[in-house]
Amino acid sequence: MIILAIAIHILCAVIWVGGMFFAYVCLRPSVPGIEPPPERLKLWSRVFSRFFTWVWIAIAGLLASAYWMVLVEFGGHAEIDLHVHLMEGTGWLMMGIFGFLYFRVWPKFRTAVAEGNMPLGVKKLAVIRKLVATNLAIGLITVVLGVTGRYWG
Repeated sequence: MIILAIAIHILCAVIWVGGMFFAYVCLRPSVPGIEPPPERLKLWSRVFSRFFTWVWIAIAGLLASAYWMVLVEFGGHAEIDLHVHLMEGTGWLMMGIFGFLYFRVWPKFRTAVAEGNMPLGVKKLAVIRKLVATNLAIGLITVVLGVTGRYWG
């Protein structure tokens, strides 16, 4: 079961962090070439709509696999190493940032795009971009914690 839990955990992390990397590093610089400009916001709305579904699935898989490993395999929070505590903290921080993005910023962006309010859409997209960049940085740190932590001491 531990192999399955680790596999689920790694795949969910790759989906979430890799998706943010792709969106921020590859897709974002490519979008300005799309004309007319309102089509750019429509593209982002479609992309986020699909990606955010996968983020929710990834979060569920990360939480289920992480807490199963901590509680069943590792003997509870008192028995886990520092890097696991740090991963848990950064994971919850990422989920909080995503929750803010999804429940506060995303609906305003989606509505602005649907109603053709491009100035508001551009403003909300800028907020989304900053939140994704922040979560990407935290996600990359979390991956490094997870991979290197057991070798710390």
